[in-house]
Amino acid sequence: MKIGLFIPCYINACYPQVGVASFKLLRSLGLDVDYPMPQTCCGQPQANGGFEHDSKPLAEHMQRLFEKYDYVVGPSASCVVFVKDKYPHLLHRPEHECISSHIFEICEFLHDIIGVDKLSAEFPHKVSVHNSCHGMRLLHLSSPSELMIPHYNKLIDLLKLVKGIEIFTPQRRDECCGFGGLFSIEEPDVSISMGTDKVLSHMATGAEFITGADSSCLMHMQGIIDRRKFPIRTKHIVEILAAGL
Repeated sequence: MKIGLFIPCYINACYPQVGVASFKLLRSLGLDVDYPMPQTCCGQPQANGGFEHDSKPLAEHMQRLFEKYDYVVGPSASCVVFVKDKYPHLLHRPEHECISSHIFEICEFLHDIIGVDKLSAEFPHKVSVHNSCHGMRLLHLSSPSELMIPHYNKLIDLLKLVKGIEIFTPQRRDECCGFGGLFSIEEPDVSISMGTDKVLSHMATGAEFITGADSSCLMHMQGIIDRRKFPIRTKHIVEILAAGL
């Protein structure tokens, strides 16, 4: 199988270590991974802001770039959801003719497609797991509390493979952190209030780190942590799963 590694633009610009960790992790599992250099934004910010016509050429570019791969894998639930849900509409194609049909968030890919049951990572720290809204409710990385179904969490399943780690969850495990993309710009006071509550909830677990599958959520919470000087840090889950590689 040939995998095309999709690194969202904001991760490439602000958190390149997450992209590097994603590549190393997939390669460590014996997978054939390629990083197409001309990749750029998937078009989500433009479409979410009401400028769908500006996101279309970006979708067309990404479709051409990644259509040759068996799987497209990326470390961002929100960007993966956008490609999965919106590209058939933007490209005027049925889903099976778009990369929408074979794009996966990296934890989803490792858990559901590869079935990883062993990792060499070691991370002797206490971590609290953040379930992003897109990852939980649209990619089903964990079970939402409002559904009367057995609880599951694919992020925790993968973290349990890491040596020395202690895993915690906040009391309201699926409450939004308040980022919400443009919501944090249009309603900053509400966004910051929600984010502060979420960080405090994670801190109440006694964790040293907040981890999750969306750097956007982690970026929002880290900004609050830095401004309030809270004694906790954020780290993308891929950095933990690839620790030591």
